[in-house]
Amino acid sequence: GRPRSRSQPTQIPLTDVRILPPAERPPRIFGVLTALEPGAAMQVASDHDPRPLHYQIESRYPEQFDWSYLEQGPVTWRVEITRAKSSGCDCCCGH
Repeated sequence: GRPRSRSQPTQIPLTDVRILPPAERPPRIFGVLTALEPGAAMQVASDHDPRPLHYQIESRYPEQFDWSYLEQGPVTWRVEITRAKSSGCDCCCGH
């Protein structure tokens, strides 16, 4: 049988901040994050626990994103951030 992960129709974008200068990391992450459709996800890879990022997202966008660790060090941390299906946005999507 084929692995299930390859049959998913959409690829989850990965932002690897380890290759970016520190000043570019937040704008890059928030650029991808705010462009996510409701129910869509992104992944972030880092060389340290991205807990401060989690706090930033929660304070800027309370209850709009779910956060889950995929890897927790010691070399690589990887998290998946998913936009809530009803994020309360004020666009024309009806949420």
